[in-house]
Amino acid sequence: NFTTEDAELLSAFAAQAAIAIENARLYTLTDQALAARVEELSIMQRIDRELNATLDLGQAMSITLNWAMRRSRASAGWIGSVEETGLRPIAWEGLEDNAPFDSEAFIAGLPLPAVLESGKPLRRDLVDSTPRLRSDSRVQVLLPIRQEERVSSLLILESDSADFGAPETIDFLQRLCDHAAIALANAQLYAAVRAANLAKSEFVSFVAHELKNPMTSIKGYTELLIAGAVGPISEAQASFLNVIRSNVDRMSTLVSDLNDLSKIEAGRMRLEFAALNLAEIVGEVERSTRRQIEEKQQHFTIHLPAELPLVWADRTRLIQILVNLVNNAHKYTEPGGQITLGAEHTTNRWDPNGAREVVHIWVQDTGIGIAPEDQPKIFQKFFRSEDPKTREVPGSGLGLNITRSLVEMQGGKIWFESEFRKGTTFHFTVPIAEIAVS
Repeated sequence: NFTTEDAELLSAFAAQAAIAIENARLYTLTDQALAARVEELSIMQRIDRELNATLDLGQAMSITLNWAMRRSRASAGWIGSVEETGLRPIAWEGLEDNAPFDSEAFIAGLPLPAVLESGKPLRRDLVDSTPRLRSDSRVQVLLPIRQEERVSSLLILESDSADFGAPETIDFLQRLCDHAAIALANAQLYAAVRAANLAKSEFVSFVAHELKNPMTSIKGYTELLIAGAVGPISEAQASFLNVIRSNVDRMSTLVSDLNDLSKIEAGRMRLEFAALNLAEIVGEVERSTRRQIEEKQQHFTIHLPAELPLVWADRTRLIQILVNLVNNAHKYTEPGGQITLGAEHTTNRWDPNGAREVVHIWVQDTGIGIAPEDQPKIFQKFFRSEDPKTREVPGSGLGLNITRSLVEMQGGKIWFESEFRKGTTFHFTVPIAEIAVS
């Protein structure tokens, strides 16, 4: 017989069973939620890695849009930057190939003021007259990407499913936008810096070009006066004119360096490659530097093998590299010192990614050398050593930076060895013509 006591026991058992079942259900749900959260964190890490690998605004936005569509299963997506003049499209996906898309009408149909003012996601059902990315889209989600207090970009997703844009999906998309905001801000800052650098380079290039003409005139008339073209001059006048000529030469070098630097930074340095005879190039360098080396009573020795192969380089820039290095050796070597220019044909053991065979060129001097603490900075723009002997020689700190750029633009590598107060040797490589042409 089923007694009252049995009923109470059964009731108590049923209650305990219900609690156990509920606990098991909650544990399962918690376990599922934890697994989902772990998966999301893993996905966010992948997204962060992809975003942090680029400083290009368009690529960063494309990555953001692509991940948003993949995770939300949207059928179409669009992303653009918010600017003073309105929205500027950057990337889009899922548009219909056979249907024209009116970008201006699409932007005009967006509830932009409400989204920008609230800074929060907006989900809306699309009515027939609303411009959309695809003709079959039924739901649209607008997700603002914020930088501090300002909406900098807007992500828009559409779907033909009436259930699109569930709260958990929008929560994920909002977190995605928060992660993307940092990468997009970095990309925008980088673009602004590049634009500023380009403007600076263009200004410097313009000023340098405008200064060349008057300096050429000053130098030309100075040379005429020194030569006595308008009559004899006194020793004091000749001394003053030599000072003018020397300073015009310094200004001309500085202007040329600034012009070259601005071209390199702006990506406008154009090289004309050809197969060149290095002996002819070195002969021209020797002729252009002979007077100043002789005036300082220095010894200039050239060691070139008779059968050097042709090199693949820009003639003007290769001469510039060698003149810069020889001039440096001349400036930082005491009167009576030794300067040596040598070359050899060899396999390229300095740059595994470069040409297999190169001509290795070096310029060696017995000058003041480079202090150990200055050596890591020697190729930096505008770097000038604090060494008193170095400071005795005027300079802008641009020559070696430009020289390195010119060497690398021609497929070579540059390096140096220096012993303080004993001398320095600069080395660089130039690809041989046969390797470069093939």
